[in-house]
Amino acid sequence: MSTSDVPQAPSTDRFDEVLAMIQGARQQAAQAVNTRLIELYWQVGAYISRKIENAEWGDAVVSQLAAHLATTQPGLRGFTRRNLFRMRQFFEVYRDNEKVSAVLTQLPWTHHLIIFTQSRRPEEREFYLQMAIREKWSSRDLERQFKTALFERSVTQPAKASAMLKETRPAAMDVFRDAYLVEFLELPAGHAEADLHRGLLQRLKGFLIELGRDFCFVGSEYPVQVGGRDFALDLLFFHRGLNCLVAIELKVGCFEPEYLGKLNFYLEALDQTERKPHESPAIGVLLCASKNDEVVEYALNRSLSPALIAEYQTRLPDRQLLQAKLHEFYALDVAKDDQ
Repeated sequence: MSTSDVPQAPSTDRFDEVLAMIQGARQQAAQAVNTRLIELYWQVGAYISRKIENAEWGDAVVSQLAAHLATTQPGLRGFTRRNLFRMRQFFEVYRDNEKVSAVLTQLPWTHHLIIFTQSRRPEEREFYLQMAIREKWSSRDLERQFKTALFERSVTQPAKASAMLKETRPAAMDVFRDAYLVEFLELPAGHAEADLHRGLLQRLKGFLIELGRDFCFVGSEYPVQVGGRDFALDLLFFHRGLNCLVAIELKVGCFEPEYLGKLNFYLEALDQTERKPHESPAIGVLLCASKNDEVVEYALNRSLSPALIAEYQTRLPDRQLLQAKLHEFYALDVAKDDQ
C-alpha cells in the first residue's frame, strides 16, 4: 500500500465549527438557566412583597417559609430567610422601572446582589446595571468598580476632550474617562515612565478592563515613520465601537500644553499611514500623573485634533469625598430645575 492510500488524519481546524456549536449551545443553555432563575426570584420577591404590603405576612412568616422549604426540599439552594428578603428587595427596587426591569435577566444573581445592596441612589443602580451588561464584568470586576467609585467619578469628573472631538464624535464621551485607576500596578512613589509602561504591559488584562471592553491592544512603542525618521508611540489600541485607532501617550509628570503637539503629530501620522478606508480618524489620549483642569481647558479649546487628557491614579480614590461631591452635584442640579 502506498502512502497516498493511507487515510490522512484531518486537520483539527476542520473541527472548529463543531467546537463553536458546542460552546455556543453551552452559553445559550447557561443564559436560559440564568434567565429563568432571575424570573423565579422576581416572582418570589413579588409574592412576598404583596403578602407583606397587604399585612397578610410578617417577618416571622418569611422565616417559616424558609424553614419549610429547607425541610421539604433539602437539596434546594438559595432560599434562606436572608435570600428571600433579598428577593423581595430585588422586586421592590426595580418594579417601577420598566426600562431596567427589561434587562435584569442579562446578569447573574450575584451581580444583582452587589448592585442593589451597594448602590445609594437609583441612578447609581442603573449605571452599574447597564455597565455590567455592556462590559460583561465578572462579579470581582463589578466589586472593584464600586470600590473605585466609578459612578461618582463618571458623574462628577467627565472626560476632558477637545471641542472637535465632542462635536464630531459625541459617542466618545461615553467611552473615555477623566481618570484611570491603575492601583493594581503597585507603582512606587517617584516611578519613571518606563516603570509605568512596563507595568501596563505586564498587567495588560487589568488595564483593558479599566479602559473598557471594546478596546483591543495593537502594540507597544508602536513604530511610526515620517519623513524618513522613526518614532515610537507609547501604546496603540483599537476601539471596536468607535471603529478607530486610539493612541495613548504616557507622562509621569503634570500635563504641559506642549505635550499636545506631539500627540497631534502621532494622530496625523496614524491617519495618513495606518488608518483603513472604513475606519474613523484616530483618537489620542494623553495619560498624565496629574493635570490642572484650567490649563487643560485652555490647551484643548483651540485644538483641532480628536484628543483627550486624562490622569492615571496609582491609589484608590477617597470614596467619601467623591460621594460628597456627588451630593453637591445633584443638589445643584435640583436647584437649577427649581429656578
